[in-house]
Amino acid sequence: MIRAVLDTNVLASGFVEFAFSARTPARLLRLWREQRFELIVSDEIMTELLRTLRKPYFRRQITADQIQAAEWLLLNEATSTTRTIAVAGVALHAEDDLVLAAAVSAGADYLVTGDKRFLAVGSYAGVSIVSPRAFLDVLEAESP
Repeated sequence: MIRAVLDTNVLASGFVEFAFSARTPARLLRLWREQRFELIVSDEIMTELLRTLRKPYFRRQITADQIQAAEWLLLNEATSTTRTIAVAGVALHAEDDLVLAAAVSAGADYLVTGDKRFLAVGSYAGVSIVSPRAFLDVLEAESP
């Protein structure tokens, strides 16, 4: 099974639009729920996601109950990993290096991000860094 880390913005957008949107982040989360890939999270990803979802922009779009449900779902259904490999200076932002370190530590196949500067890295230590659309194409190509 394909193993992937979705960065915070992909997760946040996906949860905001989860139930009703045809946009790619929401579709990716629904495919995860259909067990089409294994979603990997780390403590750092969870912390950043919850901080992001509590910002005013997202609070206008998602309720506290929905945030709590998203947190529960990730904690109970996603694969949690501990960073065992340090990554520094690969991405432009230190937070992105933590996400990449989680992907490498977990042996993920893909790190999915919409950050164009992060996408420019291409791959690192066996992890392909791809856009949400490119990852959706991979999953659709794997379709039974």
